[in-house]
Amino acid sequence: MLEVSGLNAWYDESHVLHGMEFEVREGECVTLLGRNGAGKSTTLKSIMGLMARRTGSIRFRGAELIAARPDRVGRAGIGFCPEDRGIFAGLSVAENLMLPPVVAPGGMSIADIHDLFPNLAERAGSPGTKLSGGEQQMLAIARILRTGAKLLLLDEPTEGLAPVIVQQIGRMILEIKRRGFTVLLVEQNFRFASRLADRHYLVEHGRVVDMIPNHELPARAEALHRRLGI
Repeated sequence: MLEVSGLNAWYDESHVLHGMEFEVREGECVTLLGRNGAGKSTTLKSIMGLMARRTGSIRFRGAELIAARPDRVGRAGIGFCPEDRGIFAGLSVAENLMLPPVVAPGGMSIADIHDLFPNLAERAGSPGTKLSGGEQQMLAIARILRTGAKLLLLDEPTEGLAPVIVQQIGRMILEIKRRGFTVLLVEQNFRFASRLADRHYLVEHGRVVDMIPNHELPARAEALHRRLGI
């Protein structure tokens, strides 16, 4: 579904990504693991066209997106949930949910979203920023599911959340994967990621240095912990 090769990106004169290479197959949950500053979030922004300067190749379902504007990337079927969640303070939960346009058939209905996220149904009239951190994260992901996007880019969805909410987010990701969505997950919480992902790409200094299938994690856990500083 997604093929990234030779991806370089810069913040002004700072060269951040140095030839990122990885792929995501349809129906998978794949993680980018690495320490702070490794280039994981920049990779998601590059896929979405949010980096002013980038080179290489980003192919989504065979179409090249390296020169595409963010609106074209979104309409191609890729949804991005940033670390700050992007909830609009002046809109209610229901209005936040309806804000993004539908880009393709097959998105979840409001009824399905409320079944998956009961909290959002209960808080439909509340201002978006009055929600808890976990509820804001649920709202940010639910917005994407309604649009028909089939690839979800999730940037640190567990950041700052209580353990019980982290477990809820994990169950939700497994459920949307079961429903046929594909997930590229940036995460520092290795234990959380290990319960969800099919494969893990280890990122250091703006490049992929290893790929670990999930079934190999027990045998490679000690080395991986050293590299991640866990």
